[in-house]
Amino acid sequence: MRKPLIHKSFLNAFRGVFFMLKSERNFQLEFLAFLINLFLIFYLKLSTIDTALVLIVSFGVLIAEIFNTAIEKICDIIQPEFDKRIGFIKDISAGAVILTAILSVVVGILVYWKYISKLSFFLKF
Repeated sequence: MRKPLIHKSFLNAFRGVFFMLKSERNFQLEFLAFLINLFLIFYLKLSTIDTALVLIVSFGVLIAEIFNTAIEKICDIIQPEFDKRIGFIKDISAGAVILTAILSVVVGILVYWKYISKLSFFLKF
């Protein structure tokens, strides 16, 4: 089988992201959090390192959710009926997402704390 042209490969990849945006509620919420982070990066004028940290963990959550959804879809194809083993596999992949989300919240608190505390200092006057 011949490999698709490079632009077709990119189109297929973006189609996957759009599928996630269109059909997966958790991904939609995580993408909304990503957009909020983008706004905060510009509004609070984060440093380059802080911006990189926020973007890394934000994309990490989105990537983990994509892998979780892929694993769940594969499991549903392999075993459409309820199976405890499949449920365990799905729980493990969902666990990866929640751990990534917890990490992103911790990083967000560590990064944004100094910016918001400076902002609240100026709001007092």
